[in-house]
Amino acid sequence: MSGFTIDRRTALALSLGGATVAAFPRLALAATLDEAAVDAIVQPFMAAFETPGIAVTIVRPGAPAFVKGYGVRTLGKPGAVDVHTRFGIASHSKAFTAAALALLVDAGKLGWEDPVVKHLPEFRMSDPAVTQMMTVRDLLVHRSGLPLGAGDLMFFPAGSHVAADVLNALPHLKPARGFRAGYDYDNILYIVAGLLIERVAGMAWDKFVEARLFAPLGMADAVGSRGSLRTDNVAGRHARLGPPVRGIGKLEVVQPDEGPMVDAAGGINASIADMAKWLQVQLAQGKLPDGKQLWSPEQAKEMWKPQTITAASDGPTESNPARAVLAAYALGWFVQDYRGMRMIQHSGGLSGQVTYSGMLPSRGIGVSVLSNVEESVSAAIRNAILDRLIDAPAFDWVSSYRTRQKAAQDEALASVEGGVDKAPAGGPSLPLAGYAGRYRDPWYGDVVVGQKSGRLWIDFVPTPVFKSPLEPWGPDSFRTRFAKDAGEDAVVSFEIKDGKVAGVTMKPLSPLADFSYDYQHLAFVPVP
Repeated sequence: MSGFTIDRRTALALSLGGATVAAFPRLALAATLDEAAVDAIVQPFMAAFETPGIAVTIVRPGAPAFVKGYGVRTLGKPGAVDVHTRFGIASHSKAFTAAALALLVDAGKLGWEDPVVKHLPEFRMSDPAVTQMMTVRDLLVHRSGLPLGAGDLMFFPAGSHVAADVLNALPHLKPARGFRAGYDYDNILYIVAGLLIERVAGMAWDKFVEARLFAPLGMADAVGSRGSLRTDNVAGRHARLGPPVRGIGKLEVVQPDEGPMVDAAGGINASIADMAKWLQVQLAQGKLPDGKQLWSPEQAKEMWKPQTITAASDGPTESNPARAVLAAYALGWFVQDYRGMRMIQHSGGLSGQVTYSGMLPSRGIGVSVLSNVEESVSAAIRNAILDRLIDAPAFDWVSSYRTRQKAAQDEALASVEGGVDKAPAGGPSLPLAGYAGRYRDPWYGDVVVGQKSGRLWIDFVPTPVFKSPLEPWGPDSFRTRFAKDAGEDAVVSFEIKDGKVAGVTMKPLSPLADFSYDYQHLAFVPVP
């Protein structure tokens, strides 16, 4: 069957236990979750959802870590996923950034409550008071007041921006709510955290995590930045590119689109063998296999301490037994209840790959599932394995995920039918030449609108892949047609005053657009 993209926005919701499930006969696997039993969980998912490749690790007390790869790295090629295949672990990288800061706290080089400006004097938010109040801790817990995905177009997809540009952009990003007033997931402040680590440690973020985290842990396959990969044993990327919109249709190979400036928020590439070691040291409260503490027990507790409430509900129901009563963000980790136990978990999503991990500290168990597809099947696999490990009432996660997927697909198709490829009524009020010009957003940079062969074109100057003709799409609005795997198409709207363009705003064409590509934080004005 055709699949449906579960984007990073939805992945965050699923990571809080939001999948619908239905009962099926229990398989008694908790005590003897051997390779055949794991295969029996993973393979039906891969068949049902046409998933090219999966990698799984399970860690638990008194047993060697289970690690295994399934399927192929890239559709159309024979290379198999094995335990050393590198995946982009995306936002799992945030926990490594938190751990890197914990090492610096242990060393007495900074404190969680230090103002950011103490270490980065040039740091600025839009509100001078917030600038002074923002602490190292605040960088990690998604309570800054910035809206979901603020600034992500600086690094998704990659362009000419560099990490230092974030410090220039931040004062121009408008908050969606008051400082520390609520939860809005962001990447941009983790990039600031990476710059802070570089400033305090005197070493680039990626080199610091490689030397101070990967090396002691024996994470031999891991690199801090995709650009540092020196192997062909790398998972490919796959997504459904339509028609009518991204998220629907057949799986196709897509290319990575993230750049190095996102590394501290989502740039680590690692194998499932690496992830096994990462979960083990997490569950051991920072203790290495040789008994040495990589980070102190005090910092281990700090990184798992809930900071920002992210979701609340009445708890599990018959149709949704994984729904959390309460979920919060800690330092690089989500913390929530899972079947009456505390779960420490995170998801990660990039173009063409989605990953999930979860730990139940009271049982000493952890699971990580890496996939090479832009869908969150890895979330359901993770939960199915956890359920078997704790001998929970069994549920048909395959059917439940298929049901959820189909419902979302139907809803998306209904919302775009007759709209995504049919222009709204109205059209340009100016001659096409009247829309031409250079326009600037203070945090993003410039776009150039010009005429070519009798058509309007738009070029996003810092992001070269965003280059497209503009088609009339309602009153003084136009739609893009970017290259097929370049990102989400946009609706570009021109504000007209006194017969001239006074401003330009954008929104995604598709209702399924990932939050990193929603364009809605942009506000361009003409460049004189």
